[in-house]
Amino acid sequence: MNKSLVLAAIVAAVALAACGKKEEAPAPAPAPAAAPAPAAAPAPAADASAPAAAAPAADAAAAAATAAASAAK
Repeated sequence: MNKSLVLAAIVAAVALAACGKKEEAPAPAPAPAAAPAPAAAPAPAADASAPAAAAPAADAAAAAATAAASAAK
């Protein structure tokens, strides 16, 4: 039971650390405006698999929180 509680706490800590504020990148140097900008291309269609890729991480965090709560009882 103690090992599962420690494992759940570690998983929860990693999940929370991954959601932390990221450092701002320094502002890029302005590009020279000598060349005219090309015509705007149409935006590509959104990839349908993108939201599904985030689901396993959310499921893991929810499972860790549930395991920690049940272990605390």
